[in-house]
Amino acid sequence: MWVSLRQTGPAPARRVRQVLDVVVVGAHGGAGTSTLTALLPAAWDMGSIRPLLDLGRSPLRPQGRPVILAARNTAAAAKNATAAIGALREWDERVAALAIVSDGGTEVRDAAARFALLEGRVGGVVRVPHVRALRLVDDPCLVDLPGKARQALDELRRLVGAPADRGW
Repeated sequence: MWVSLRQTGPAPARRVRQVLDVVVVGAHGGAGTSTLTALLPAAWDMGSIRPLLDLGRSPLRPQGRPVILAARNTAAAAKNATAAIGALREWDERVAALAIVSDGGTEVRDAAARFALLEGRVGGVVRVPHVRALRLVDDPCLVDLPGKARQALDELRRLVGAPADRGW
């Protein structure tokens, strides 16, 4: 898909959407938490949990809010997601959804196997497809998402108990 970054007219009007009272946290840096937070939209972008796992106590206090854990679709990311989910469960925190965010490459067999083992430890697993246009803009909300990406976001909303966004 080709995207022009040159603005030729007034900025497109942005539809106001309900901000979900949801916590989005990354299993590692670069997991896509900021993009997911903008697209859902979610109220709480906690960044990466990985540096905080060594503290010995829960670095995340969602206070009953649903948690979405984001991870890329690589073997290393799957390992980080496993550690994050284990730590969160140890601290009695429930992960409503594991969002596996594609970085454009194919999900390798080792990553797929590790993610499959996590399915029973989270509310649901959602694979968010790579959308090249998201890398080309400052504001992810300005991108016209393909159907599979919209479906993935709707599934994340469903897993956290929010209605699907039919106004895309």
